[in-house]
Amino acid sequence: MPPRRPANPNPLPDFCSLPVLFALLIVAALTVTVMWLAPDSSRGWRGYSMGMLFAQWMALVIGVGLCKLRPALDRLPGRWPYGTVWLLMVLVVAMASGMAAWMNTALDMSLIGSGATVFVRDNTIIAALLGAAMLRYFYVVAQWQARLAAVAHAQVEALQARIRPHFLFNSMNTVAALVRVDPDAAERTVEDLSELFRAALGQHDSHDGTLADEWHLVDRYLAIEHLRLGDRLRVERDLDALPGDFPLPRLLLQPLVENAVRHGIQPSRTGGDVFLRGRRGKGHIEIEIDNPLPEAPSNGGTGHGLTNVRQRVALRYGPRAQVNAGPRGDRFVVQLILPEQTDARTDR
Repeated sequence: MPPRRPANPNPLPDFCSLPVLFALLIVAALTVTVMWLAPDSSRGWRGYSMGMLFAQWMALVIGVGLCKLRPALDRLPGRWPYGTVWLLMVLVVAMASGMAAWMNTALDMSLIGSGATVFVRDNTIIAALLGAAMLRYFYVVAQWQARLAAVAHAQVEALQARIRPHFLFNSMNTVAALVRVDPDAAERTVEDLSELFRAALGQHDSHDGTLADEWHLVDRYLAIEHLRLGDRLRVERDLDALPGDFPLPRLLLQPLVENAVRHGIQPSRTGGDVFLRGRRGKGHIEIEIDNPLPEAPSNGGTGHGLTNVRQRVALRYGPRAQVNAGPRGDRFVVQLILPEQTDARTDR
């Protein structure tokens, strides 16, 4: 597999997005308005209307042109993308101003009173100054967003590193007990443990996994616990409605399933049922992990697992995501509501 090309540290703004295009239109409109309101301006409403039409047309042409050229511009090294964008903006305005001046003379519209040369010169200077200012603003915003993404990524990595599944210690004892009694089961348990260790240690090329990958790890974990708890652990799944390729931080669900087994099944002599449910809503998915409440109060945990999940969900999916947890009758339910963001960045 060929090595991935490192991302440009100075990415251009998305000129295809509505906020960037709207900013270009607003700056163009404000420029024409300020020039029209200047004390020495001799332009009337007719001149203002034509100037506004020309400026908005220029903003649209520049925005659409940069939208189409952005993939090629992003391949330039260093800060060349910004310099090339600035040069293109100035050239487009200069050429369009020259064409407008020629049409004004050819059609004798008398819209330009200062002469064609002055008109082209002034528009080019204004485009150069405003283009430099806007690109500087976009550059600062891009750097600020990159720093926020780096901080969020570091926080997620720190939270990921704090995951230390308690079941690993019990599982090693299970393996030791099975080596002589059932070598095949011991071998399967070691394989399951290796998968879980690999996920816990973060030995992956990308930060995010998929929902299908996470359910696979959960199944590995439950297979180990079945060896330890036997028929006391019963699992019911209703997950067919969930998209398997949904991006999900690794080991997000396993700690919740572990808590369900540790606090809902393990303290009970008769065991119980753990329900794993999922459904797809409008623009989001819902996942529920449901376990029985123990008859007698169990030794309370530190709450680290649930807190860890809350923080990672907030960092990865933003304020639209929810993690709700609490008793419902004689059961304890953890509900995750995760927005479907097909274009979400995985470094956040």
